[in-house]
Amino acid sequence: MNADEKKVIEQIVINTVKKLMEEKDSPNRVALGISNKHIHLSQEDIETLFGKGYELTNIKDLKQPGQYAAKESVKVIGPKGSFDKVRILGPARPESQIEISLTDARTLGIKAPVCESGKLEGTPGITLEGPCGSVTLSHGVIVALRHIHMPPDVAEKLGIKDKDWVCVETSGVRKTIFCNVLARVSDKFDYEMHLDTDEANAAGLNNDDYLKIIPNR
Repeated sequence: MNADEKKVIEQIVINTVKKLMEEKDSPNRVALGISNKHIHLSQEDIETLFGKGYELTNIKDLKQPGQYAAKESVKVIGPKGSFDKVRILGPARPESQIEISLTDARTLGIKAPVCESGKLEGTPGITLEGPCGSVTLSHGVIVALRHIHMPPDVAEKLGIKDKDWVCVETSGVRKTIFCNVLARVSDKFDYEMHLDTDEANAAGLNNDDYLKIIPNR
């Protein structure tokens, strides 16, 4: 290999690395967070399950500011099945909410709707069992709508507003396009897309994979 050939190869490598770095920093590339089944609890339900005055124990901060995985877990009991040690996420919320996958819903024997977090009207209930008591919720079980947490500066660059719908493209051997992805824009958010385990496994994805936002179809 002569000197000219080496220079050509070196330039190709430099251009390739530069392109990859530009793509990585592009605002339409979003990191993935995969959501396993989990629970958000009201303070009232925390105290029923764990004791009066009880406070959740933070064992790991999550990417979204102020959110964390708690040490505590509870048993979730449905009409046909149950799950032991389902993780609680803190801090306490005004109303308890259980987020599961469609596969989990079939195991429990309930029909949980796919909907936005916090939209709990008309959702099924479930029984939660903790070390100090149990709670039977009349509603609150959902399959979380796939969504992107997006800070305002990123949304502005992409021309996206809060509650807009976008599509997201994956890569790899199970390349997939997810449509009907809800954009949630707030200065309280870090930039991250959330899928549940059913969706992520179907597309062969892992936590922190980068996905590409594309125009909606």
